[in-house]
Amino acid sequence: MSLESVRDFLKENDLNFEVFEMQESTATVELAAKAHGVAPELIAKTIAVKLKDRNILIVAKGDAKIDNRKYKDEFNTKCKMLKYDEVLDITGHPVGGVCPFGLKNPLEIYLDISIKDFDYVYPAAGSVNSSIKIKPSELEEITNGIWVDVCK
Repeated sequence: MSLESVRDFLKENDLNFEVFEMQESTATVELAAKAHGVAPELIAKTIAVKLKDRNILIVAKGDAKIDNRKYKDEFNTKCKMLKYDEVLDITGHPVGGVCPFGLKNPLEIYLDISIKDFDYVYPAAGSVNSSIKIKPSELEEITNGIWVDVCK
């Protein structure tokens, strides 16, 4: 269902991105990088986070980690990831397949500057074996993403 919501989003918005469905799992950065034959930093991981008053998604390069000081400066709270079972319920995508669009519920999307300098990145496409190839600027446009600097 989740992969279908991504395909539906692309179709409804007249976006012509190829959805890659792999035979093997792409649920982790390492697995996705291997499946696509690219460096891990080109995998755009989507992190589901709980703020005090809402849930958000942060998209960062695959080998980036949340910088607690930067995160707290940006969001005025400590970083608290959604629990495993909350992710599917809130996003409509399983852990390892969270896509920043085609979501079950509207969420604010934050794009970490760590992906800004790449020509293309590979976010998941709603399942643990799917992804798309997209320019960071296109990702910003289709998600109404807000650029932040919260990773190291």
